[in-house]
Amino acid sequence: MTQQNAIDELARTAVFSKDEAKKAEARKQIHLRARKSGAVPSSIYPLYAAIGRGDFNPPFTVPAFNIRAMTYDTARALFRAAMRHNVGPFIFEIARSEIGYTEQRPAEYAAVVLAAALREGYQGPVFLQGDHFQASHKKWSTPEGKASEIKALEALIDEAIAAEFYNIDIDTSTLVDLSFKTRDEQQKTNYEYTAHLTKYIRKRQPKGVVISIGGEIGEVGKYNTQPDEVRAYMDGLKRLLGSTPGIAKISVQTGTSHGGVPLADGTIAQAKIDFGVLREVTEICRKAYGVAGSVQHGASTLAEETFNKFPESRAVEIHLATGFQNMVLDSPSLPREMRDEIRQFCFATSADERKEGETDEQFVYKTRKKAIGPFKQRMWEMDETSKKGIVDALERKFEFLMDKLGVFNTRAVVEKYIPLSADLPEYSAASAELTAAATVDPNEGE
Repeated sequence: MTQQNAIDELARTAVFSKDEAKKAEARKQIHLRARKSGAVPSSIYPLYAAIGRGDFNPPFTVPAFNIRAMTYDTARALFRAAMRHNVGPFIFEIARSEIGYTEQRPAEYAAVVLAAALREGYQGPVFLQGDHFQASHKKWSTPEGKASEIKALEALIDEAIAAEFYNIDIDTSTLVDLSFKTRDEQQKTNYEYTAHLTKYIRKRQPKGVVISIGGEIGEVGKYNTQPDEVRAYMDGLKRLLGSTPGIAKISVQTGTSHGGVPLADGTIAQAKIDFGVLREVTEICRKAYGVAGSVQHGASTLAEETFNKFPESRAVEIHLATGFQNMVLDSPSLPREMRDEIRQFCFATSADERKEGETDEQFVYKTRKKAIGPFKQRMWEMDETSKKGIVDALERKFEFLMDKLGVFNTRAVVEKYIPLSADLPEYSAASAELTAAATVDPNEGE
């Protein structure tokens, strides 16, 4: 067996083995081999801290890629594109909701991404990020639900850190209450629980690692973020954290929505982005609080001519998700039989979610993400010809996005601010699992 085939088999075992001991050992071996080869799970915090201090003014926006489907092949394509163009900062992330419907817990996701790095010979920091570790507004409405949600988020943080996710985005923006008169009152629950979870992370981060933590002001899909909200949130957070290192970036709302808004024919309505929000929030963050700046969510379905505007607007990071899912599920290379089965899966399992007046195309577009987990092995085992058509298109898209976002030839920047850590704690596959307490409604978040 060649070394490449051995890595392929290790990745497959790490995902699909029915023997839990073999699965855990495969994941452990991937982590150890990746670290030894120079692909090291890392925090992007030192770079963002330098930006927040004013040591470095980036001419780029860091792309964060949510990979939901065909994760091993897609991650390999992303590493190839990044290596070909000497890209420094790029992030692999998965949201709390995605963990559920894609059936990819952090331990699995980390192992697959690191196996992809090994397979492509990538050397450098690997930024694994927990995206939208989000509080459920619905569950928070009762004392019992609130207590359960706090425990669930803490458990998910424990699991992510154990899997060597050293970048975590806390999203308690769902708890903002606009019925109050003042911005401080509106943001209070948000900043209180961002502070609580920030302290929780800081107490558990490995020695020598400062985990990069993100916060969020207004839930994506609602009204656009206002400057006084930023100040209220950051002032409250600063009061509660004291000397504890705080967040590195803030996610804001600029006019997008997660997944885009499907029209009657299944196509996506074009969102109007308020780039001034990104610019203004970054200005406030850097000058007043020493924070790197604004983060754009819900962007992967935007028009291609939009992406060069994010670096121009000084957004520090951008999250890209649904567009890649669409490229897989809408690809002409996806076998028709699988496409039809996914469609039928939506009608069979999610009929109760259909809203009055929705067309079949709108309904399928909104619910087909839930087929990704059940069809994961089918997609992994897809014939190479079909798979190649999908992966090649994804690789071209990654290349395009990284070019427009300005991260070509940025390797030296990462090497300057983020030295690879040689003394990370020993990886323990047994600690990288989660109790059922951290499940979430897959309709929340991304």
